[in-house]
Amino acid sequence: MSTPTNDSAPRTGAHAVVANAVKSNAAVPSQAHIDPARRPDVLFRVRREEGQQASPWWMIGAFVVTSAVVIFLFSFVPGGA
Repeated sequence: MSTPTNDSAPRTGAHAVVANAVKSNAAVPSQAHIDPARRPDVLFRVRREEGQQASPWWMIGAFVVTSAVVIFLFSFVPGGA
């Protein structure tokens, strides 16, 4: 399936949110550079100030802990070596 290229076609989901953000940001020239993902109506997004991102070590640590828990739980599966 191909996406319609005309602007008269109805948009749904993320396409509608981004299209709406682009239109509203274009209407206000001083805010034309705002990222649509930073809009207040975007769900499941932690809004932090620039430069306040979480350290990548948290994700690495979470991966290591999750892997260790999975390996530990697999030790209870019968038929292992």
